[in-house]
Amino acid sequence: MSEIWLATGEATVLAADGQYTDAMPEVLIGSVKGPVGTAFASMTGQVAGHPRMFVIRDLNQQVRPATMMTTKMTVRSNDYVELLGGVVQAATGDAIVDAVSEGIIPKDQVNDLVMIIMVWLDPRCATDPNLDRRDLYRTNYEATKLAISRALKGEPTIDELIANRKTVTHYALEGVFDE
Repeated sequence: MSEIWLATGEATVLAADGQYTDAMPEVLIGSVKGPVGTAFASMTGQVAGHPRMFVIRDLNQQVRPATMMTTKMTVRSNDYVELLGGVVQAATGDAIVDAVSEGIIPKDQVNDLVMIIMVWLDPRCATDPNLDRRDLYRTNYEATKLAISRALKGEPTIDELIANRKTVTHYALEGVFDE
């Protein structure tokens, strides 16, 4: 595989019934020498309400390629931070290591690449007494791995997007336009 300069991908994996554990990561991956490397380095400071952290699988287990994780939602509670830096981070880290192990991310390039992953964690997870942490792990693991794969394969292709332009609509537009 040639040098990866800048690739993007996203995926959505839906929660089990009754859960708020939908995962919708957006991935940016590229060379440490390119625009992704510059963006990665600029994220080392913190922004109020949007924590940024290296993805680790556990203590002393930072993933390769080095990956910075941040949220799409403003963080408002310690319970939210605990889920983000716990189950979600662990699932994300495991997905990255498995993506390397399975050849999705080229193993020989892990020290030349960096990733930024923006994660969605529904705020209701932090207050749900019946939160299924296993489902939170599952959705984030599956969606992260799929988003990375899509980024590196350039999916969906422009031809796929053009072909499904009239058959696929954003869920928020349901009932907005007459069929």
